[in-house]
Amino acid sequence: MIAHISGTVAEKFNGLLVVDVHGVGYEVNVASGDFDAVTLDKDIKLYTYHHIREQTEELFGFSSLTAKKLFEMLITVQGVGPKAALAILSLGDAEVVRSAIASSDTSFVQKAAGVGKKTAERVVVDLSDKVGLPTNYSREHESIQTELNTSDEALEALMALGYTLADATKALEHIDKNLPTAQRVTQALRTQ
Repeated sequence: MIAHISGTVAEKFNGLLVVDVHGVGYEVNVASGDFDAVTLDKDIKLYTYHHIREQTEELFGFSSLTAKKLFEMLITVQGVGPKAALAILSLGDAEVVRSAIASSDTSFVQKAAGVGKKTAERVVVDLSDKVGLPTNYSREHESIQTELNTSDEALEALMALGYTLADATKALEHIDKNLPTAQRVTQALRTQ
């Protein structure tokens, strides 16, 4: 299993990045937000999901561990393959998507390319209780105000320790976000 890739972005096209790692180019599928944020010839680290089928192997990359974990949850839903999960994650950053699922917003999930009404409903039904509590999600502005963002190192540290996205979110919700990462993680571990 390939957990992450660190290298230089050699090429980008059609939602794919080619990441050069010591002379070997890895083709990685990424969500539109990650694709747009990447610059050619810059170093990058992507958390990866290695998808193997009978005829093909594909890598899916994510700029945050939170997005990778949400992707892994999405592909457990019947009818949601890796491409559909990536399309759902392309709707916004991982926290926006997580919050929409947590608040049972099927119309938001349905906006993803290739995701119909029944699949969106299945995603919400299967995952709304697994992704944590919704944040203040505003449909008008298609954005959220939240104490946690997808680059929250404490959230990612707890998930690396084996917490689910929902448990990590809950553990950190009452801890001051201005504390150093190590203190936030320590306090979260003490409250559990």
